[in-house]
Amino acid sequence: MKMIKKYAGVMLCAAVSLSLAACGPQESSSEKTSSKGSELVVWEDKEKSIGIKDAVAEFEKEHDVKVKVVEKPYAQQIEDLRMDGPAGTGPDVLTMPGDQIGTAVTEGLIKELHVEKDVQSLYTDASIQSQMIDQKIYGLPKAVETTVLFYNKDLISEDELPQTLEEWYDYSKKTADGSKFGFLALFDQIYYAQSVMGGYGGYIFGKDKDGNDDPSDLGINNEGAVKGAELIQKFYQDGLFPAGIVGEQGINVLESLFTEGKAAAIISGPWNVEAFSKAGIDYGITKLPKLENGKNMSSFIGVKSYNVSAFSKHAELAQELAVFLTNETNSKKRYEQTKEVPAVQSLASDKAIMKSEAARAVTEQSRFSEQTPNIPEMNEIWTPADSALQTIATGKADPKKALDQAAETAKGQMKAKHSGT
Repeated sequence: MKMIKKYAGVMLCAAVSLSLAACGPQESSSEKTSSKGSELVVWEDKEKSIGIKDAVAEFEKEHDVKVKVVEKPYAQQIEDLRMDGPAGTGPDVLTMPGDQIGTAVTEGLIKELHVEKDVQSLYTDASIQSQMIDQKIYGLPKAVETTVLFYNKDLISEDELPQTLEEWYDYSKKTADGSKFGFLALFDQIYYAQSVMGGYGGYIFGKDKDGNDDPSDLGINNEGAVKGAELIQKFYQDGLFPAGIVGEQGINVLESLFTEGKAAAIISGPWNVEAFSKAGIDYGITKLPKLENGKNMSSFIGVKSYNVSAFSKHAELAQELAVFLTNETNSKKRYEQTKEVPAVQSLASDKAIMKSEAARAVTEQSRFSEQTPNIPEMNEIWTPADSALQTIATGKADPKKALDQAAETAKGQMKAKHSGT
């Protein structure tokens, strides 16, 4: 989940360009001859290893190998790999957010996967695309997530839910009193604000003739993005959002207000289902609302994946494990334990999974979502865009001027850090 960001059979060494990409250690022929008795290390997300416990045991038995599963926050695993990989203490398989794939490939940290078309076709188009750079696959998706609307049924019923963001503004005008609030969102972060800006025509990167993200075409300050930012600013200026949800502690304040019954609705993600349930909130979940132009609020699709470390001494076996863990059977079992929506196409209509209100909401919202850009240049967008949105939220800057400055800063950073832009 990108909100933590700061909030996604290997034979050849992958490289994006000769000037940028470095190859990881390659396997010798002797390393490929036998995997019997080997040990694989898997870095799994925090509190999610229960989802693969049975699959790992089955894989160990079938391949006569040992698999050690270590839990680490998934958004930080690539950073740890930079240190632990060369030291020989890293994983064979790790978990990554899809938007980090480009950077990992550029740095030579993960292996290209050579999987058959029938394996590739198991996954939804958006999820497998998140693992591809220059038409090569560098991971297999295990879960998808996107932002949705949570609402407190004790404060507002499903029949009363405003259908547009502008209607939520009006609802909040009537209900917000400084201690209780109507609708809340972390609109000072581009991960969430893009839902509004994108619905009006703003975008991060345009596309080149082949449909790839084009870092030379920035849309974070176009007319649609500015219009969306102006609407966002109204929520803050009119006191409908508390000052505390701006900045690093914003997420804690927003979630606390919801779990304390002081906010009728918030934008969050399926990662909070368990936490909100434990808090005793009688909540509902649905897709994000529409905008006054008739378009649904957009959102970023986040993809969690299993990727093979470039430093693995058993890369082929590690790829086999990644394929095994993300097949249809094990993806469904993983969902049953973790409630994370699987990336397997056939499971999108699975009756048992679609009984979950959260899974249905994520599936429906995904229709209006966009893939989080996975090229390295995306790293130069987050901070300037968030800084601009925070000045907009606090009324310190005009939306157009703030976004123009963010675009200028991002362009300068891309030119300085990424060749060929």
